[in-house]
Amino acid sequence: MKKIKIAPSILSADFARVGEEIKATTEAGADVMHLDVMDGSFVKNISFGPKFIKEARPYSNAIFDAHLMIVNPWNYIDRFADAGADIITVHYEACKDRLKDTLKAIKSLGVKCGAVINPDTPVSSIKDVIEECDMLLLMSVFPGFGGQKFIPEVLPKIEEAARLIEQTGKEIDLEVDGGINKENVGLVKKAGANVIVAGSTVFAEPDRAKIIRELREI
Repeated sequence: MKKIKIAPSILSADFARVGEEIKATTEAGADVMHLDVMDGSFVKNISFGPKFIKEARPYSNAIFDAHLMIVNPWNYIDRFADAGADIITVHYEACKDRLKDTLKAIKSLGVKCGAVINPDTPVSSIKDVIEECDMLLLMSVFPGFGGQKFIPEVLPKIEEAARLIEQTGKEIDLEVDGGINKENVGLVKKAGANVIVAGSTVFAEPDRAKIIRELREI
């Protein structure tokens, strides 16, 4: 069994005191800080860039997972690596036939890489790049905004992705992002995911340690 890792999404944090939020959530037991980078073009929202990650880095020793929801991500990966990202994930939908080269470029910078697909993109679209990946990320909502409802039709895709990973014989994490809470996290893990992104579910709770523990153990 792979270790279950809880990855609070900073998008749901209080940005007026985001350094404190990151520090407190790390101390509460978060394994990963999920950093949603949005450019207003690939998705219809804007969040933050490399400068934010660089300035947030001293507040946490957790894994920094930079999820790039941007066009032409290959033009920016070096900046996110320099800023302190431990893993950079890029969308199939943004890269298409450049996905494999982009993943290789990320790894050449000395950080881990991952491929991401939206809820309506088949798992088969990333079959040819799985060997390059340290992680696969399946979106269980359409990206752009936090607080959305989990799309249950993604569960069979998680199972399919888990089988694909198993066939490689490699240690590849399977991350799921979007609408995960105490009611559905068990289903997500049962389907094969081991990295659980949770934004509002974590940051809405005053007792972060308790909710992180519950998400890990349910």
